[in-house]
Amino acid sequence: MEIAVVGINHNNAPVDVRERAAFTDTSKIDVINELMDSGIEEVIVLSTCNRSEVYVAYSKKIDGKNILKDVYKKKFKCVDLDLFLFAKKGREAVEHIFRVASGMDSIVLGEDQILGQVKDSLTLSMELGSSKKLLNRLFRDAVTASKEIKNKLKISEIPLSTSYIGVKLIKERIGDLKGKNVLIIGVGQISKLTLKYLLLEELNSIKITNRTHGNLKELSVESSKIELVNYCDRYDVLKDVDVVISATSAPHVILSVEKMPELNKKLYILDLAVPRDIDPKVGENSSIELLDIDDLEKISSNNMEKREGMKEQADEIISEYIYEFHEWKKRTKIDPVIKDLKEKCEEIEKDTLEYIFRKSNMELRDQKIVQKMLNSALKRVIRDPIIKLKELEDDERENYMDVVKELFKL
Repeated sequence: MEIAVVGINHNNAPVDVRERAAFTDTSKIDVINELMDSGIEEVIVLSTCNRSEVYVAYSKKIDGKNILKDVYKKKFKCVDLDLFLFAKKGREAVEHIFRVASGMDSIVLGEDQILGQVKDSLTLSMELGSSKKLLNRLFRDAVTASKEIKNKLKISEIPLSTSYIGVKLIKERIGDLKGKNVLIIGVGQISKLTLKYLLLEELNSIKITNRTHGNLKELSVESSKIELVNYCDRYDVLKDVDVVISATSAPHVILSVEKMPELNKKLYILDLAVPRDIDPKVGENSSIELLDIDDLEKISSNNMEKREGMKEQADEIISEYIYEFHEWKKRTKIDPVIKDLKEKCEEIEKDTLEYIFRKSNMELRDQKIVQKMLNSALKRVIRDPIIKLKELEDDERENYMDVVKELFKL
């Protein structure tokens, strides 16, 4: 079985490309089904603000990587993906998911949100039956490695989430948040973290709005400075705030240039969503400074020195997990042979018992005794070949597998 990954991410595609190649929950299922119908055996789709990636496992008898690329490009015809699409196979693909899950491939190095997103992508594929033995093991190992990295290196002690960097970026632009008024649009994880960091500032007020009420009331109890705003009034509120931070999962813009009000002071807008929440043309207004998720990379890179040493240590941990995964994967090559061997024995047992019982008048009790004895004898016959297969080195194992297949006519 081969492993491959195809997709785009913040390393090779700007936000205006990523938002057009973002998977919805429905399109994830569509792509998974199409790939499974094309002969791919396992599929996981990972779609976040910074990446849209599809991981697959397939038989070496088919050209799985190119099948994946074709399906991916067909899904996003609106984007010239040849300029941005990356494809990795084998060890490179395995290393990629380990680096992604640990946050080592994120805009914000070591950020925590990606780990939950990796878990969610695995859960969805397991529920759909598209992630099986190989990708289940790979993603679980990647999650375990990520946890070890965060625990050993104490990465979480240096807060560098998307939300933290976003608030820091706004502070750099505006100078000081003391006495300012902020509007948060959205109530998802990014918005909750943003609120957490904003509450540490000496703000005058924090207004929160969302298309659905969801967790609005729950957030309002965090502080007396928080005010809930009707979603329909979001444009009117813009005149009363200094900063807007938006992070919804809407598939379309929620602040359009046509509906923007006249402003009599500078307004800073940070769009943390992909697809983007804010119409890019809004940034053409001289009274507005519009920032998006790609702008975070500039400020995040300023913090890289703090984590460069950690990155080297993380790479060492990742290398160990990758080695263990490949060793496990090598051992699984014998699984089909062992399975065929056991099925061969079951077939012999079934045929033999049918013949014996047909030719004799055994009582049920005696039949069970004979069945147990025959089953035990056949297991002893194949036990040594199976043990030997597992003990052999890789180069010897291939030859031994061929011998076993020939001897037992598998």
